[in-house]
Amino acid sequence: MRIRKDRTAGLIVDIQERLFPVMSGKEELLANCTKLVKGLQILGIPLLVTQQYTKGLGETIPEISSLIPGFRSVEKRDFSCCGSSEVMTGLFELKAENILLCGIESHVCVLQTALDLKESGYNPVVVADAVSSRNPASIDLAKERFRYEGIMMTSVESVLFELTGSSAAPEFREISRIVK
Repeated sequence: MRIRKDRTAGLIVDIQERLFPVMSGKEELLANCTKLVKGLQILGIPLLVTQQYTKGLGETIPEISSLIPGFRSVEKRDFSCCGSSEVMTGLFELKAENILLCGIESHVCVLQTALDLKESGYNPVVVADAVSSRNPASIDLAKERFRYEGIMMTSVESVLFELTGSSAAPEFREISRIVK
């Protein structure tokens, strides 16, 4: 199934001040999430951002929040973003079918969100090089579960070029600069 711009939204899951510093491969995670956010904005793909229990885990890291004009996050307590009526209403209003997931942690909030999105009739797409967990083994187990559950995984570069569609697209040069 092709991922097309007109039916796609991005969901940035819990990239927060007290969680991010303990993630495995955090530098690569930040670089890839940054590329994804910038690319989705160039392509006009709407973004939703969640924060898990902000009082305890802090705000979305400024390296991410500063990339989003008029940044606003959705507070949640459930591990799955789908436990938030604000997230589900937002996705419904966007008329999105494909939901690109990035963030932390792969094996908890990202996994549970992907499972619930699929159960709710959406096509969750985990951007695998833009998710992480504290322990690399947890990342591997999450990927294994995604495969088992039939949840699509992709990379930042792959999905940005898939959404761009053609080297003739007006966004192609900007996307090319981002992924390199």
